[in-house]
Amino acid sequence: MRDGALLVRLAAAPVDGAANAELIAVLARALDVPKRHVEIISGDRSRSKRVQIKGMTAAAVLAALGIDAAKAP
Repeated sequence: MRDGALLVRLAAAPVDGAANAELIAVLARALDVPKRHVEIISGDRSRSKRVQIKGMTAAAVLAALGIDAAKAP
């Protein structure tokens, strides 16, 4: 976490949506949800993105990632 955002490092280059696809796959695997439940809702062409995980609250996402919600801004 940095400045209230989750940092995810990806190996895929940001070409033809490869990095976005890898981000979705990484989050789905980490959260144990189907890839179709992970959606980039803004920033698909930016380094900073907003994602929505269908069926999970923000607190549930943080808990699944092992992040203490009390320490997250």
